[in-house]
Amino acid sequence: MTNHVLLNNVSHQDLKVATGFGPEYGDNVSSVLVFPTEFIELQKEYPILLRQNPETQKYQATVLLGLSQGENLYLNPNARSGWDARYIPAAIAKGPFLIGFQSQDMGKTNTAVIHIDLDHPKVGQPNGYPLFLEHGGNSPYLEHIASILEMIHQGVAVQDLMFQLFLEMDLIEPVNIEIDLNNGEKYQLLGNYTINQEKLAALSGDQLEKLNKPGFLPLAYAVIASMTNIRKLTEIKNSRKQ
Repeated sequence: MTNHVLLNNVSHQDLKVATGFGPEYGDNVSSVLVFPTEFIELQKEYPILLRQNPETQKYQATVLLGLSQGENLYLNPNARSGWDARYIPAAIAKGPFLIGFQSQDMGKTNTAVIHIDLDHPKVGQPNGYPLFLEHGGNSPYLEHIASILEMIHQGVAVQDLMFQLFLEMDLIEPVNIEIDLNNGEKYQLLGNYTINQEKLAALSGDQLEKLNKPGFLPLAYAVIASMTNIRKLTEIKNSRKQ
């Protein structure tokens, strides 16, 4: 269950939110949706995979965090934050917060505002971080959350165009991921897509310009480069199976 309310510095002046990560906060997921605005950072840590939404048939991007349902290999209680990577996907990092829109000027404009899920396990933790300063104003933590939400908002705004161009240039191809662990266990991950490197390299100058102008060319290469992180996941999994 969720309980989303508009965040404000009167009702929530003393509210604290846990900033760490762990299974107790619902972070034990094997994949999570990600957005074009974070591909460059994501490629350094995670495999970026493309999937089709079964309801809309539209493509969306995810990162692989584990090899089986409910497994997140990046969770590590020995890491300072509980998450063992230099970058945390925005959909995880945002925690209990989300963007909403408030109508202003007699309905003529919509202003982005922050909502919070009061029933989220990170909310109300006594050792958590305050959202507002004692004498008014947002805390550094809330400002950080606002920047994450803005990144998500911008990513949602451009992702349909990005995938449209990828499809137009026939760059998206299915990829089957097969992993053999040192102990003999085997994993096969189906239903994923990636960018075809050969077709990307063969694009004409006009096509490359069409991709590059909105900033999607480096993102296509980021998807390709990120696939090397499957080896990283395999190594983490092997180390925990010993």
